[in-house]
Amino acid sequence: MTRSALRSVSIPLTAVVLGLVIGALLITVQGNSAGTAYRALIDGGLGDADALLRTLQKATPLIFGGLAVAVAFKAGLFNIGGQGQLLVGAVFAAGVGFGIDGLPAIVHLPLALVVGALAGAIWGGIAGVLKATSGAHEVIVTIMLNFVAGNLSDWLAASPWKDNEGTNIIARTPLVAPAAEIPTVSWMPIGFLLAAAVAVACWFVLQRTTYGFEVRSVGFNRHAAAYAGVRVRWVMASTMMLAGMLAGLGGAVETLGVDGRFEAGVNAGLGFEGITIALLARANPIGVIPAGLLVGVMEAGASKMQFESGVAPEIIDVIQALILLFVAAPVIIRWLLRMRSGDDGQLQLGAGWGS
Repeated sequence: MTRSALRSVSIPLTAVVLGLVIGALLITVQGNSAGTAYRALIDGGLGDADALLRTLQKATPLIFGGLAVAVAFKAGLFNIGGQGQLLVGAVFAAGVGFGIDGLPAIVHLPLALVVGALAGAIWGGIAGVLKATSGAHEVIVTIMLNFVAGNLSDWLAASPWKDNEGTNIIARTPLVAPAAEIPTVSWMPIGFLLAAAVAVACWFVLQRTTYGFEVRSVGFNRHAAAYAGVRVRWVMASTMMLAGMLAGLGGAVETLGVDGRFEAGVNAGLGFEGITIALLARANPIGVIPAGLLVGVMEAGASKMQFESGVAPEIIDVIQALILLFVAAPVIIRWLLRMRSGDDGQLQLGAGWGS
């Protein structure tokens, strides 16, 4: 591993360690045992087949959400709209999942996944096209689109697509057909394997293709990229579409592989956690996988940690926030590690800010 790669890895690893150490201090101050809490956390996330299944299920949408943010980062864009893109992907995948009867699984499941991915791509593409054509800031546009997506998905689940079976009063869709369900083999959800494969594919596209080179060029300096002949507007619009597609696919996998239907409020916050994953991975698509697994373990083991040690489950949110703080402000870690500042260790948003 090169010195540059070691520096890039050392920052997120140190951020995780610092977050856990400070979390242990907070647990101790509350009068609980940090050792007991962390042992229960690991046992709840990795202790048996059921724990592994929960961890992988929770990590899957986090990986997709992290990719949605990381890919946009590469073009100098900050995709805050992962939540909205995930919601539209989840609800439209559910619509295909329960709304079509008689299709074989080999057709029904891919169709539902594609529709969810396309819904997310359209949602991300709105921000991308506005950015490319009018200069509208993608952060503002995607934040507003999150609210639109939330209300749209809630309305669909509460009115035209509501599950009216029995005495149900919850805003949710009917269960998707068995042919549209993503299977689980033992403790391994197939959706996680799909997420890992997509992460590898994103890395390949960004690092080994002409399009990926253009995306990275725009991220480094869009004016120089335009001078070199890169179609900057096309790259910005298409990158946001790709980011939205990834988040929408994550929502579709969550609906078809975990929940079995779309229910209003169940997926709250999943898209926003992608920001944490992307920053922790330093916007590296391959790094998104272990970052998603780390957060997945924390979320899967939180309830057991609370039950066995008496620690409030919100401590996991505090630890994640601390990790994000240290990753987003690497000057603290550089001081601790006595590292010299350099571009190789910095995660830069480039042209996405202020222009």
